[in-house]
Amino acid sequence: MTLTPEQTAEIATARAQTHSTLRPTVPALEELLFTAFPVLDHGFIRVVDYMGDDSAVVQAARVSYGRGTRKALEDAGLIRYLMRHYHSTPFEMCEIKFHVKLPIFVARQWIRHRTANVNEYSARYSILDKDFYLPAQEKLAKQSTDNRQGRGEVLAPATAERVLNLLREDAEATYGHYEEMLGDDVGLARELARMNLTLNTYTQWYWKTDLHNLFHFLRLRADSHAQYEIRVYAEEMLKIVEAWVPLSFAAFRDYRLGAVTFSAKMLELVKRMLTGEAVTQEASGLSKREWTEFMSSLGRE
Repeated sequence: MTLTPEQTAEIATARAQTHSTLRPTVPALEELLFTAFPVLDHGFIRVVDYMGDDSAVVQAARVSYGRGTRKALEDAGLIRYLMRHYHSTPFEMCEIKFHVKLPIFVARQWIRHRTANVNEYSARYSILDKDFYLPAQEKLAKQSTDNRQGRGEVLAPATAERVLNLLREDAEATYGHYEEMLGDDVGLARELARMNLTLNTYTQWYWKTDLHNLFHFLRLRADSHAQYEIRVYAEEMLKIVEAWVPLSFAAFRDYRLGAVTFSAKMLELVKRMLTGEAVTQEASGLSKREWTEFMSSLGRE
């Protein structure tokens, strides 16, 4: 993880301050506020602000005036009901804002989630840091033969080292040219000089979203099938969300992260299997890929 001296000083100043407020706060998340948690080789993620807690979800669902006097068990039951039945609005009452440092190619995946408010570091205004992502050798793999957007067999050590050298040399060369174009001898505009930088160059942004849409992001990006370089950010965010809204997180973990969805046809097949009927793919009405996924979800690969 790479923090500039200015960022380190900013974090220290922010964590040294306290503010009096009447609104609900979460002690476990307050402990994490502003702290930069390392991700990848030079990246980080940190919480810079939040609004609401589990009680805000409950309050919105009941449209009550205050935090309420119900027992935590009742609140947990309501939250689980809301999650189970795909109610979204109560979870939208909680918001969180992250500061993230991430490689540009990860940012381009991340920005596909269009339900957040984003403000990215401007390379038209400022000069990007000389930080670029270099994967660990064990993360370098060949193209998967059965998944057009995934990885397959890990590269042999010698080949992986060659790839790392190419990535490093290209990033060093393009950043050197970037600095040259920005220098006094050329004086190229920053908005033009940035165009040749490699996609593993790090950028930064502030990313604010509500809890409902954050859960949607995490369901996709914390999944084992997600690309590793974005999944590690999602996995760090899972820890933060658990500290922030433990009841909502528990429901999300049970009904989204650890759950599977069956089509109506798949559900009918399950019922037939429970009666003892031997169902085959050919007689199931499912495609081969659907059948494989169906069997996998039942632990019958």
